Amino acid sequence: MVEKRQNRRDAVSGHKRELILDAAKQVFAEEGLEGASLRAIALRAGYTPAALYFHFESKEAIYAEVLKSSLASLGATVDQAVAQAKSPAQRLKAAAMSFFRFYAENPRDLDLGFYLFRGGMKPAGLGHERDETLNAALEAALRPVANAAVELGASRQKANLLMVDCFAHATGLLLLLHTGRIRMFGASAPDLMERYVKDQIAHLTEE
Repeated sequence: MVEKRQNRRDAVSGHKRELILDAAKQVFAEEGLEGASLRAIALRAGYTPAALYFHFESKEAIYAEVLKSSLASLGATVDQAVAQAKSPAQRLKAAAMSFFRFYAENPRDLDLGFYLFRGGMKPAGLGHERDETLNAALEAALRPVANAAVELGASRQKANLLMVDCFAHATGLLLLLHTGRIRMFGASAPDLMERYVKDQIAHLTEE
């Protein structure tokens, strides 16, 4: 009986936590980290601000949890795409393109990922420990790019640089895509990303 009550309390607590995180994701998407408030999140979730502290210690803790979930979805998407590829070249393309497509199809997740630059170009993190955890999750989602490059014969150092370059190229195109600036050039962001990846694979296989 005691165990059943505890399980019921845990289930209720977990449900409340999910409601808070769903509400927080909406508020953060609309207001950013700096503009959002615990009061706004609580109101959206249907709770009082005090009730949020039973589950999270701060606004930054809530944001970190929302972003952690987003990065987990990103990582799962990339891993699934890579698992279906049969060759190193296909794995590199699958990793890079699934990363790009995830954020192309989920612009709010891209906004979450760039929380460091809300309010200008001066970064403002979520705390050293949280930032390290979240950065590690982002790197893990990108790591299949480097691993495939190593399979194609690149040194680990060169593969890591390619991973960073791929990230930079993807985010640049995503910025142009989601701001509509890509239309100025009459270009397609997905096509440009695919061309970039194809060129990188060609360079690796020619060496």
